[in-house]
Amino acid sequence: MSQDKTLQWVEGGQERSARWHSENGIAPHKKIQIVDDTLTADIAYRLACEGTAMLYKGDFQNARQLLQALVRRVDKPSKKSSRADRVEKDKTKSPLDIFNLHRLAQSQRARILGMVLIEVNADHSISLRRAPDVAQACAEAYGKQEAPYVISLRELLGVISAHEWRKTGVQVLTRDDEEIRIYPHYGVFSPVRGEYVELVLKAPLPEAIKQSSIAFDIGAGTGVLAVVLALRDIQKIVATDLNERALACAQDNVNQLGLDTQIEVQKANLFPEGKAALIVCNPPWLPARPSSSLEHAVYDPESQMLKGFLEKLKDHLLPRGEGWLILSDLAEHLGLRTREELLHWIEQAGLTVIARLDTKPTHQKAFDKTDALHTARSKEVTSLWRLAIKS
Repeated sequence: MSQDKTLQWVEGGQERSARWHSENGIAPHKKIQIVDDTLTADIAYRLACEGTAMLYKGDFQNARQLLQALVRRVDKPSKKSSRADRVEKDKTKSPLDIFNLHRLAQSQRARILGMVLIEVNADHSISLRRAPDVAQACAEAYGKQEAPYVISLRELLGVISAHEWRKTGVQVLTRDDEEIRIYPHYGVFSPVRGEYVELVLKAPLPEAIKQSSIAFDIGAGTGVLAVVLALRDIQKIVATDLNERALACAQDNVNQLGLDTQIEVQKANLFPEGKAALIVCNPPWLPARPSSSLEHAVYDPESQMLKGFLEKLKDHLLPRGEGWLILSDLAEHLGLRTREELLHWIEQAGLTVIARLDTKPTHQKAFDKTDALHTARSKEVTSLWRLAIKS
């Protein structure tokens, strides 16, 4: 969800401009002030809250420290209410109200923290003192550029972090004492929640696999589930996605693991042509509108992908084949979807539930009592629904 437009500002009495890039689709800022190392955090916070963006011209590391100071101010609890007071007030709100307020607070936080800007040269270098070498990280995220551009420092730090993830990878399982790692690209959701990978690893394969060892991975992302299916000795897997970054990421992971003869990566809107004995889908878990490219892996507006998968699944399943729907019930605990709705969609699609495998999340937020959504997260269960065509 990038937005490329022109940003204009006055510097040294001269009008200047550069291309503006925002992965969150934020429009170019109208009010821009040139700042340097003399800017205090308190003044920066006031400017950001007033809607003035700050184009940093001082020391890069000082810019990072300034952003950290803004984070502390944004996240500082209000003096008017204690943590206990806020928890007590939350008890009177519905889970849906709490979720909507949480997203609003996240949006306001992102807006303020996105007000510190950095100018990047066409070769992805930064001309500030003590600036790191970000050329490879930016090239991976944005590709080749013909002219300088301006981005928020917060987005740039995300690009640098993604570059590190891409170098080190995420361990998803072990095979014959060998670590199997997935290397996420910028803008592609990292498989840091390993519980759903375990479900796909342990679920019994359908009978149809014995006659036709073909599987589809719908919405492949990094390709992690296609890789797991390949390691379970399924001979042919077609992994689909619409996102160009996801397609490139999945192909890179397939190539690095030497699985390119088993896994074919295809650009497709959900299903490829043909039928398979097993079709796996891990759609975004929350029916809400994403506000950034990364959030497309978490938010599925009006459950479009979930419904699309269920509605067309039976048209692509071989006899005695199965569809594996991997889904968290967090949406149910937040009041965004009911279990009855999900079961109705499954039945309406001419499908039946063979079995369901459940697991509890082990990620940090599931145990963080200070998290605004802790009550819902503490009840969350991730499930693999084994679906078949209704007879």
